[in-house]
Amino acid sequence: MFNFDTLYRDLTDTRFEPWLERLPAQLEAVFQEKTHGFLEEWIRLLDAMPKVVPTDNDLNADRVRIGRPEDLDDESRDLLEQQLRTIIPWRKGPYEIFGIHVNTEWRSDFKWQRIRSHIAPLAGRSVLDVGCGNGYHMWRMLGEGAELVLGADPSQFFVAQFRAIKQYAGEDLPVHLLPMKCEQLPAFTREYRGIGFDTVFSMGVLYHRASPVTHLQELRSFLRPGGELILETLVIEGDEQSVLVPEDRYAKMRNVWFISSTGFLIRLLERVGFINCRVVDECVTSLDEQRATDWMTFESLESFLDQDDHSKTIEGYPAPRRATLICQAP
Repeated sequence: MFNFDTLYRDLTDTRFEPWLERLPAQLEAVFQEKTHGFLEEWIRLLDAMPKVVPTDNDLNADRVRIGRPEDLDDESRDLLEQQLRTIIPWRKGPYEIFGIHVNTEWRSDFKWQRIRSHIAPLAGRSVLDVGCGNGYHMWRMLGEGAELVLGADPSQFFVAQFRAIKQYAGEDLPVHLLPMKCEQLPAFTREYRGIGFDTVFSMGVLYHRASPVTHLQELRSFLRPGGELILETLVIEGDEQSVLVPEDRYAKMRNVWFISSTGFLIRLLERVGFINCRVVDECVTSLDEQRATDWMTFESLESFLDQDDHSKTIEGYPAPRRATLICQAP
């Protein structure tokens, strides 16, 4: 099991401290219920990585940079690259770790650049990122000056990737990834007398949830009054009544339940109680943004599209279009 002592320290003497009454038991239960078969191997791998303190980091770079090439000798750098390649596929990024370019499937920096100017400044704010993957956007949030960044993703594999980066970026940094599902997080506004995060991100999660309304209600419960939600998801073109429920798979994914127009999403957000709902970005996902690489060698977007017509998925549905909406909790 991973050690979460620095997380507990960072929650102490904050408005989130009441959560500490149950969080350690929650995390213990997560690992008791289901521990990935490679977890012990990953922990040993992390411990065996070269011990080095980076000269500096750049969390604001599109390719999040940890250290510099000259911080490691060639032999140690080759070893580290081999170790990082052991925990593939790397899906969200990109990263540069002591000169090693971790060329991830997603150019997650594209998404960040599209939404960065629209969100409330993160300096001094507490931030929650649900469905965060290996945490790429969490580093960008920290780079923007967030006071505390928590991510939630049930994949212990992603936690291992995140820990590989954090042990070099700085163990004391106030950024943490919880191996938990969104629905396992407490409803702060109800359970802890109205406390909550200043900013909550849900990017690439909504269409995987069988009940989109339930997910939006969860997101609202994580926010303090006046807090901001950034919702990024697959959408289709159409009016506020337009919804696609795939018959079986969408772009070869089984767990896509619900894709709607942005107008429909705004109506749902308002019904849940959010205010000031607006679309700040909408675009078709390009083959430059999502693609197979030598750090993610499995099928990617090109394999999910109709080979004769990239405007459609292989199943004949509209090709992936993504939108970002921003709103506030009342």
